[in-house]
Amino acid sequence: MNEIMSIWAEWLKPSAGLPTVQWSVLLAFAAAAGHLVQRYTGLPKVVGYSVIGTFAGLAGFSGGAWPLQGIGLFLLELSVSVVLFEAGGRIHLRWFRHNPMVLVQSLAESAATYLAVSWVLGRLGVPASVAEPLAIIAIAASPAILSRVMMDTRASGPVTERAMVLSTLSALYALTLGSAKAGLLHRPTPGLSETFYPVLVVLGLSVVVGAVLALALRSALRFMSVTSENTSILLLALIAAGTALAAHFGGSAPLAALLGGILLKQLHPRPWTWPRQLGTASTLLTMLMFVLVSTVAAQADWSRSVAGIVLALVGARALAKLLGIVLANAGSGASWRQALLVGLSMAPMSSVALLLVSQFVASSADVGARIASIALPAILLMEVLGAVIATACVYRAGESSKPWAPMRRGNAAGDSHES
Repeated sequence: MNEIMSIWAEWLKPSAGLPTVQWSVLLAFAAAAGHLVQRYTGLPKVVGYSVIGTFAGLAGFSGGAWPLQGIGLFLLELSVSVVLFEAGGRIHLRWFRHNPMVLVQSLAESAATYLAVSWVLGRLGVPASVAEPLAIIAIAASPAILSRVMMDTRASGPVTERAMVLSTLSALYALTLGSAKAGLLHRPTPGLSETFYPVLVVLGLSVVVGAVLALALRSALRFMSVTSENTSILLLALIAAGTALAAHFGGSAPLAALLGGILLKQLHPRPWTWPRQLGTASTLLTMLMFVLVSTVAAQADWSRSVAGIVLALVGARALAKLLGIVLANAGSGASWRQALLVGLSMAPMSSVALLLVSQFVASSADVGARIASIALPAILLMEVLGAVIATACVYRAGESSKPWAPMRRGNAAGDSHES
């Protein structure tokens, strides 16, 4: 692909630059692939986006250079922030007061994931300086993928709602711990106070930025309608400003957006219609996010030894999340079958995990490169496979308002054969 681009560059000189043309064509292919995947397989569009990004990455697409920096990193952070803000707006803190076992489930599955992945990687000879950051990355599920699955399958119900809440909380834990850990990566043996202080700094600064975002939007909603397009543009502009400033002051932009969504939900508890009003802009950012994640992840160095570690990490992560949710299910208001489906729905990994890997690489080039060599293939695998698993869980739970496309065609073929 680089050779083709060098030939094009001799005679093609677009006003916005050749990378703009590359990304425009790539996103066009991704949009078409997403539509075809959903139409003919019933799987969410994100699978098509990820497949196109994977092919581009394996072909040597230069637009997803690693490590992420500059405008590429900003766009990824902005996309994740928009998704997490909307996900945070689904969480009402009163729910945890009336049903605290949901919070117990969240803490149990996250703690079990960290311990299980750390232990398995340690048994495989991975140094603690690499295993611990990987365990933090493994905590994060993907609210972005789950939200796309819910949207494309038109799903609603206790399984999808609980999976969305638990994945959002796991992202909160991972962003807080990961951002703090990245600041300590260059220190060999930090003390207890040195470990907790960065966590408090990241969380505190993110809370401040998130509170400013929530208060600004709450003030705007006093005289602007939540269904207005101008309100949605105001939301995007404020999230973009927060994304640009949060990390500069030592916080986490996605974490600040997530906390801002949670705080705004408490200040403005009425139902929101952000996804509908954000419309094409949000869809484009989401598509760009998934394509960028898969393009970058596909450029990792693949080897047989790394493949074994990746599969061990993915297996330990899946089992720990499943057991953590199922074992803490008593008194949570969900049946054991629903808990099992929720646990399986936590499989996806995507943009939040990639952002954490990028932070570790920026903090320490040597250790970060070893983390990325294992994390990037795992992210690519679970972005595609995780979306498929989550879709299957939605249909098994019976919470989709439309039949799965392969099943619908199969029934139609059977009816035709009988007639």
